[in-house]
Parts: sequence; structure tokens; C-alpha cells
Amino acid sequence: MDDKPRYSRVSDIIVLITLMQSKVMGITLTDIQNEFGVSRRTAERLRDTMLNVMPQINEIDSTDKEKHWGFTSGYMNEVISFTPDEIAILESVKDGLPFDDKKESVDKVITKLKALSRKQLAKIDDAIELIMKSEGVAVSQKPSYKIDVDILDIIRCAIKENLRIKCKYDNRDKILSPYGIIYSANVYLIGVEGEHENPYVYRIHKIKDVELTKETFDKGDFDIKEYANHSFGVYQNETIKVELLFNPDVAEDVLNYNFHPTQKVKQNDDGSVTVKFKASGEYEILWHLFRWGDTV
Repeated sequence: MDDKPRYSRVSDIIVLITLMQSKVMGITLTDIQNEFGVSRRTAERLRDTMLNVMPQINEIDSTDKEKHWGFTSGYMNEVISFTPDEIAILESVKDGLPFDDKKESVDKVITKLKALSRKQLAKIDDAIELIMKSEGVAVSQKPSYKIDVDILDIIRCAIKENLRIKCKYDNRDKILSPYGIIYSANVYLIGVEGEHENPYVYRIHKIKDVELTKETFDKGDFDIKEYANHSFGVYQNETIKVELLFNPDVAEDVLNYNFHPTQKVKQNDDGSVTVKFKASGEYEILWHLFRWGDTV
């Protein structure tokens, strides 16, 4: 870091300001160290330089032991710009999403990004159109269930406020404590019915007539990411140890493939590849292995 030319330091300050504006509580010296891979002393110099050129940056009160710096008034939108390539990537991602509510959300983000770059809007639109004509998203086979956005909004509100919901599921009356939502080939609600203890998986397109109740619930230390990482797909049962042996013909594909967050991958002396992980969802694992044919 100390050997960088001056223009590179200016670039670092712009990156730092952008990072700061993206965080409600601003940034700490630790954030600066992690972002640039520098020592604490170098991080302090970067911070001091930034404070000298940006008087609207202030120290922000926080509950942790580290000091935070951020914008308490005013922003630096003129420093931030978006290239046509960056916005086109979002357009491509949007086209590949299977769920209408997510497409709408990404569309709104794209509109906001264009608004921030309004001085170059005409050029950006032309460039994005050119990029989109030359790049596409492969057709994939997946369910196409229509998800009611209003129902999703109610469920999200219930999750945030820890409120139970009344609904019909497969035409049966249910009272559910919604814990979280998982997006896979379908959209799933992870929740608990009545006074049961273990979460169950509900397909959101089957949920109808949703109402918020005033009854609260406690989901304890439930973490939707940990829950999702526990299974191979969505449905969970007994955790099993999985060991897969792939022949050398598909070694490169396997070495670049993410089977599960707990996976351990090793290439053997004969070129074959061994993959080990722990997960639940035996049937989903088996269905996935069909696509590898006789190579596994």
C-alpha cells in the first residue's frame, strides 16, 4: 500500500467513500484494513486523508467499542457512477429470475441506478441495449408458479414483527409462525404450525387468504441461513454423510462446482475427484446425481 503512486491513493479514497456511503453505521478502522489489506497505521492515514477532503464526514455514535465514521448530512452521489456493463449484468440477472416479485425488485434497483447516472442516461441506455443484444440467458427448465406479491408482503411483515398469520394451505385452515423465506426452484416459507417446535416447509404459492394476527411468537436463535445450509435442497430430515467419487473425465467441472457449503473436495492421484459433505435431503441429493450420469 505504501508504495502506491498518488493517483492510486485518490482511487482508494473514492472506494472508501463509496463503502462508507453504503453502510448506515459508516465504517471503522477494521473495515478499512479489511477492504485494502493494510496495517492499522496505514488505515489511520487513509481515514485522516478522507476526513481532510470530506468535511461532511463525522464520527457516528455506536454501541460497540470501535469508532465509526460516516455521512450524517449530505451524500456524495457525484462520486459514484455506474457503467453500462454493470447495469446490463443486473438486467441479465433479472431476466434469469424465476419469481416475478424479485424481477420487480431488481427492476426498481436498475431504475434507481440509472437515475443516479442521469447525466449519461441516453448513452447508458444505448450501451445497455447493445450489450443485451449480444448476451443472453440460457433457457432452463423450472416451475413457473405465480406468487401473490401481496401475500409475500404480509408474510415478510409477519417475519419482521414476529407475528403469527392465519391462512389456508391446501384449503386447510392454518395458524403459522413464519420464520423465514427460501428461494429455490420454488418459493418456500419456513414456519411452525400452532405449538409445534420443529419448522416445516410450506410452498408459498399454496398459501391463500393470509391475515396478520396480533399474536407474537419467539423463534429463539433460529437462523434462516444456517437452516438452508443444513440441507441439500429445501426439505430436511436426518443428516447423512455423503461421499461422491467422480471419474477424471469430469474432474474440471467437479473442482469448479459447489455441491454444499460443508463440502471438502480432493483430486486423487488417478485424476478422479472425491467430494464429501454432510446434509439432509437424501432424495434431493439422489435426484441431483442423475445429471452426472455414470461419471459419479
